Amino acid sequence: MNEKKIAMKASAVTLISNIFLALFKLLSAYFSHSGAIMADAIQSIGDVLSTLVGMIGINMSNKAADDNHQYGHEKLESVVAVILAVALFATGISIGIEGIKKIISGEIVTTPGFFALIAAAVTMLIKEILYHYTKKQANKINSSALLAFAWDHRSDALSSVGIFIGILGARNGFPILDRIASVIICGFIVKASIEILKDSIDKLVDKSCDKETIKRMEQIISTQEGVLSVDLVKTRLFGNKIYVDVEFSADGSQTLSQAHEIASKIHDKIESEFPLVKHCMVHVNPYNEQ
Repeated sequence: MNEKKIAMKASAVTLISNIFLALFKLLSAYFSHSGAIMADAIQSIGDVLSTLVGMIGINMSNKAADDNHQYGHEKLESVVAVILAVALFATGISIGIEGIKKIISGEIVTTPGFFALIAAAVTMLIKEILYHYTKKQANKINSSALLAFAWDHRSDALSSVGIFIGILGARNGFPILDRIASVIICGFIVKASIEILKDSIDKLVDKSCDKETIKRMEQIISTQEGVLSVDLVKTRLFGNKIYVDVEFSADGSQTLSQAHEIASKIHDKIESEFPLVKHCMVHVNPYNEQ
């Protein structure tokens, strides 16, 4: 299965799950009179819209290169991930502010019904399963958008723990805990959104690969026949892909064809050993003993 199919399949699973959970939580909030579940339901509606935006971005990022975008469209996925992260951040802040206002105002809270506990538990289970599934797919294809979906699932799962505790407390004589639980959601959402935003911006500003990956590349290049020294290895993240620039020294008395053959082997080896490498540019420096 190619990268686009993996991404779209994971996105479709996320979309269907979010639609189900949004409807389920709206009904749960209506029958149980839980402010925390209602806040969570609103978040799920936002998740549905965000997933649709993400699916559009993933589809666009997989378009082939054209005359105006000769390096491809991979960065569009990171752009979408930034939008999703900002939307996630705004959602978290709005939920937190609303919950704090209601706590300060001393608004009388109706004790949530037992159905609210069921809704929180179901959400917790489904979202944790989705987190592990989506994160696995995101790591498989190095997708920022899928990683954003994954952390959104984990954020929902963790906030559902707080909701469950809050509702349980509210049903045992502490109704204000239901409102406090809705505020707890804010912290989880904001933390996840900041992490997603950082990862996406790194891929937009051509951040290099981690040191361990670069070290592995240098080791592979140095073991190729004809390489006297590895002079330079530069990498940059381009959406969910990697571009690599290599410089190495070879015997300066060789013919151009011989030097080109060594460079071609390095190029092929790097691209085969590192599937996320979209292109490896190799430059040969002549070395002449004095």
